[in-house]
Amino acid sequence: MRKKKYSGIWAYGFIAIPLLLQIIFFYIPTFQGFFYSLTDWTGLTPDSNFIGLANFSRMLSDSKLVTSVGFTLVFTVGLIIGEVGLGIAIARLLNSKLKGIGFFRTAFFFPAVLSTVILGLIFKQICNYGIPRFGEMIGSEFLATNLLANSSTAVYMVLFVALWQGIAIPIVIFLSGLQSIPDDVLEAASIDGASKWQSFARIELPYLLPSISMVFILALKSGLTAFDLIFSLTAGGPSGTTTSIGLLVYNYAFKSNQFGYANAISAVLFLVIAVISFIQIKVSRKFEVN
Repeated sequence: MRKKKYSGIWAYGFIAIPLLLQIIFFYIPTFQGFFYSLTDWTGLTPDSNFIGLANFSRMLSDSKLVTSVGFTLVFTVGLIIGEVGLGIAIARLLNSKLKGIGFFRTAFFFPAVLSTVILGLIFKQICNYGIPRFGEMIGSEFLATNLLANSSTAVYMVLFVALWQGIAIPIVIFLSGLQSIPDDVLEAASIDGASKWQSFARIELPYLLPSISMVFILALKSGLTAFDLIFSLTAGGPSGTTTSIGLLVYNYAFKSNQFGYANAISAVLFLVIAVISFIQIKVSRKFEVN
């Protein structure tokens, strides 16, 4: 009896520790952020004045925020489409029985283990020196310029680098989803004369809906909160065309000392992500395979 009692105490202890850390490092800062969004806090002193919804009304006329929202939406949509579409396509190829398939699975997962900041710095050097030098060698004016310094190509280059790394985890998720499909179901469809497209649309895709839902949320969060890759790759340039909302919040908070306004933008972003994720989860559950 005493041993059972002590085991129960240990169980509650293991639950309490991560819960306490979650409260200290997530819930308390979140509530503090919502509070400071209603103030003019500069972040330099503990003093601040309560200004109500002034920070939120200011957001409606902020041209920098409008530009940042436009880029973030394009970046996020591209990230979602790329991670879902390319993730499923590559996962289906890696699910086939090919010689040396283990090597290719490792190769596609390799970008996930790289630091995002290091990745951004590497591709920054490639775009500064590597690609222009190659463009000069082959006589291409387009490649001879820095693609990150051109406002018409910087967005697509940033998205390419983000997908190069971001596609790794979705491939693993979709691959595990494909391998969970019973072989009997696929064999029965093949015997009944179903084509590869029919097998994918009627069998594989329904089984992958939970995986698609997960990847959607991960890509949505990565796109709307993008910071480290863009900070190391372009720092928001050229002329602010690649300034994400996360980078804009950083600039307002740590460069302009407008912590109250930065927290207001973060609060709205938090609510947007929460609402979209909630709706997406509710909708996806209606189509999941029981």
